[in-house]
Amino acid sequence: MQNINTWPEGLKHGRWILKSNWNELSLFETDRKKNTPRPPLQKAPSTDTVLALPAIDSVRKGVGSTISLNEAIHARQSRRKFSDEALSLDELAYLLWATQGVRKKTDKITLRTVPSGGARHPLESYLFVQRVEGLKPGLYHYLPLDHGLELLKPAEDFGEESDKLLDEALLAHNFGAAASFIWTAIPYRSERAYAFEAYRLILLDAGHLCQNLYLACEAIGAGTCAVGAFDQEKSDRLLGVDGQDEFVVYAAPVGKPKSEV
Repeated sequence: MQNINTWPEGLKHGRWILKSNWNELSLFETDRKKNTPRPPLQKAPSTDTVLALPAIDSVRKGVGSTISLNEAIHARQSRRKFSDEALSLDELAYLLWATQGVRKKTDKITLRTVPSGGARHPLESYLFVQRVEGLKPGLYHYLPLDHGLELLKPAEDFGEESDKLLDEALLAHNFGAAASFIWTAIPYRSERAYAFEAYRLILLDAGHLCQNLYLACEAIGAGTCAVGAFDQEKSDRLLGVDGQDEFVVYAAPVGKPKSEV
C-alpha cells in the first residue's frame, strides 16, 4: 500500500473531503446561521431569449421507457461509440428533466428528480449540442425552473475548430456524441448552509445526477459515459465560467449507440 505521506504536500490531506465532519460543522458559524441572503435557486439567464422545451408531461408519454427499471439497471453501461443519428428535442428534454427536473418549488428550495444535500442543488447543466433536431449546434445552458434552454454561443462563434475545442476540454472523451452534458458547481449554494461539508455533498450530488442520466438514456435507447477526466481550465473557458465561484466538475457525452454488428 502506497504511503500518502510521500505525495506532494498539497495532495496528501485530500481524503478529508470524503469523510463526514458533521460534528465539527455543528460548532461552526455558517452563513445560514448568520442569516445571510440565500443564493438564487437557479443561475440567471445571460440572454434575452430562452427556448421553451417540450412540456415534460407530453414528453414522458412520447419517449417514455420501453423497458422496465430492472431492465434499465441491468443494461446500464458506459457507451463510447455513437452513431451519426441525432437526438430528438423530446429526447433531450426528457434527459434534462430526468437529471434536473423540478417537481416542486418553494421560495426557499426546489425538489427535483435527483436528491441533493439539503435540497441545495448546486449543479448547473450545460450542453454542447452537435446533433439535436430543432437546435442549432452550439453551447446551451439549461434552466430547470423554466424547463428551457438558452443558447450561449452558436458553434460557428467558436470558429472552425469547435469540435477540437470540445475534445481538448474533455481530453478526447467526447466520442463524437450528439450532445455533451457538462455540469458545473456553484459551491456557495451548499457552502452557505454546510461550509466545509459542502464539498463532499456536492460530489455526492454529481453522482446522483449522472446515474439518473445513465438510466434515462438506457430507457430511451440512447447511451452515455461519465467523464471525470477533463482539462479544468479549458473546460471552464469553453463554458465561460470563472473557475472560482463556478467551475466544471463532471461531464457525460450522450448519443445513440453505434451498432455493434
